[in-house]
Amino acid sequence: MDSRHIFGGAVAAFLFGFVVLYSSRRREKIKASEKTRTKKKLKSSGNGVCRSNFAGNTDVIIVGAGVAGSALAYALAKLGLEDCLDGCDSQTVFSFAAVHKDGRRSAISYPSNASGRGFHYGRFVKKLREKAVSLPNVKLEQGTVTSLVEENGSIKGVLYKTKAGQELAASASLTIVCDGCFSNLRSNLCSPKIEVPSYSVGLVLEDYDLPYANRAYFILKDTIAIAYPISSNEIRCLVDVPGPKPPSISTGEMASYLKTVVAPQMPPELYNAFICAIDKGNIRTMPNKIMPASSYPTPGAFLIGDSLNMRHSVTGGGMTVGLSDVVLLRDLLRPLNDLSNAASICKYLESFCVLRKPSAFAINTLASTLHTVFSSSDQDPARKEMKEAFFNYLSLGGVFSDGLMALLSGLNTDPLSLFFHCFAMLAYAVGSLLLPFPTPKRMCIAARLILVCISSFNFFYSQKLICLNFYSHREFPRQTLKFLFLFLSSFRLDQASSSQY
Repeated sequence: MDSRHIFGGAVAAFLFGFVVLYSSRRREKIKASEKTRTKKKLKSSGNGVCRSNFAGNTDVIIVGAGVAGSALAYALAKLGLEDCLDGCDSQTVFSFAAVHKDGRRSAISYPSNASGRGFHYGRFVKKLREKAVSLPNVKLEQGTVTSLVEENGSIKGVLYKTKAGQELAASASLTIVCDGCFSNLRSNLCSPKIEVPSYSVGLVLEDYDLPYANRAYFILKDTIAIAYPISSNEIRCLVDVPGPKPPSISTGEMASYLKTVVAPQMPPELYNAFICAIDKGNIRTMPNKIMPASSYPTPGAFLIGDSLNMRHSVTGGGMTVGLSDVVLLRDLLRPLNDLSNAASICKYLESFCVLRKPSAFAINTLASTLHTVFSSSDQDPARKEMKEAFFNYLSLGGVFSDGLMALLSGLNTDPLSLFFHCFAMLAYAVGSLLLPFPTPKRMCIAARLILVCISSFNFFYSQKLICLNFYSHREFPRQTLKFLFLFLSSFRLDQASSSQY
């Protein structure tokens, strides 16, 4: 590709971004009125069990003892969870190998001095729970929470059933709901709008021979798959199966689908291990749920993690967002000595959703974009061009791939960085289409790509992420020029080839 393509596209995207942003800022500011949400009626006891004078003096009830729940229980009592990955054979991941449909590969590394971890989910959660209950002011109760207890407009606690079937009540000043993607309590605290665009099919691969250690795989072909080490001799492979209903495991349809459709797209070093994993039959499915955060303030109760917000699992960002919620909520609650005034605490915690938006937005947006782009059919020329632009952009390496990895992993929570990367990818795509000679067909495809970018910008602006809230009037041009300089100076034809192997 001629470097003039990229230069022309970059300048076009740069000027386009300036015009759109400054024209938007000249618009008259309209004060957004808060929408009054009608709260759903919460369950309360009619048999005298649920009263405001429960026995016990618990400050916080945490519903759910998964990653977010266990981490929050420990974080609210004491800091330090670094050793929870010790002793569970967790594996360090330094980079990803993005595998294209035509066999091309690109190495995508984490930013310097950063790495990921792959592990067995159950082992990690067990460590977190052990860490939490080791503290004297944390008590672990096993049971199934059936409902929240409401009194005079405030949540006073929960009703739960033990393994023996006994129904008990627990009260606290604050009830934090983080019972995961299958939460049965979120409907009391928000208006969930859940979409299930696809299913993730999971297998554990063994007896493999990888050419590179400490590396995970993004397989971006007709089928999207991600593979990463979870122990010293195991790799977890998650395959995206589109549609509202996956093939049946019990009838053998799933095994046939994986062998005939997915297996041919696996890298050669994973093919045999993938077939063996299918033959062993230990196949698991999980719906990929997407749900925007939409909770309404409820005195005495709070949502975090997947109970509050879900995104597609293709990037594995759910645990990152959940743990980020834990850290943010811990920081908000740390200076408080008294949680008894539910109305005041509820008002105080309204800032949580605003403060979590930058990091959660970046991870959610990239997960949705990656799935939408690579799960689409190549029959649409614009979407095919988007796939090529996305993969080629990753192949540039340096600030481009590192920047996206920093956003995906939650290391960079700056929404403006995501904004710039979107325009840089647009520049790459438009530049390759229009130069050296823009044919009518190529111009139409480029126009469609620009329209997609405009809609994305409007979404950014509606979320109040690219505005004066984050960067001053003078800061935006400086950041734009800096990123444009990096884009133009870093792009070399030999960079794309050197990042492949």
